[in-house]
Amino acid sequence: MREIVALLDQRRAQARLGGGEKRVEAQHKRGKLTARERIELLLDHGSFEEFDMFVQHRSTDFGMEKQKIPGDGVVTGWGTINGRTVFLFSKDFTVFGGSLSEAHAQKIVKVQDMALKMRAPIIGIFDAGGARIQEGVAALGGYGEVFRRNVMASGVIPQISVIMGPCAGGDVYSPAMTDFIFMVRDTSYMFVTGPDVVKTVTNEVVTAEELGGAKVHTTKSSIADGSFENDVEAIL
Repeated sequence: MREIVALLDQRRAQARLGGGEKRVEAQHKRGKLTARERIELLLDHGSFEEFDMFVQHRSTDFGMEKQKIPGDGVVTGWGTINGRTVFLFSKDFTVFGGSLSEAHAQKIVKVQDMALKMRAPIIGIFDAGGARIQEGVAALGGYGEVFRRNVMASGVIPQISVIMGPCAGGDVYSPAMTDFIFMVRDTSYMFVTGPDVVKTVTNEVVTAEELGGAKVHTTKSSIADGSFENDVEAIL
């Protein structure tokens, strides 16, 4: 029994590392917290209960069967803020850039369903670049399920999105359907597609900040409800 418990602790430790120490260090060098650090800062101490920690993607294309990381790029669960129950998911940029796979989407959908059933708020912390292209339509179908629940929850429970990285595609469409959106200046972006694609299609040179930075979305598009200097300020 002790061996089994030790093995479980080992697997949990591996899952908590996300994409590994080097990628965590790179995240910190950008002035950003990791997915788990954000959750720890947001919730009451010791209140977080995680779901599906060991879930992995099921893709076998493009060599993906050799690249499996526990959690599959998103941390999901529930906890309390000032004693009140909230459900949440936090995208992990250190794991496949936080991109959404079919399994990743199923984790998010699970907490969305639970939040709706419990009539509790749901918070999404976004730091991701959209769908995982290696999974193609399976990943896009996952977004469809997430969007459906955004609509079902609208007007029923509070939905809050915090943009904390370069988000594009589905990782912008979903937040746009939520009640409140907050961004971090200089490190978070919201756009349908990035500057490189814009240049290729329209021949227009535009920076990420000009295209979808916090200033644009709080002063011009009015998509975001507020912006903050860093991750800590945004969460607290």
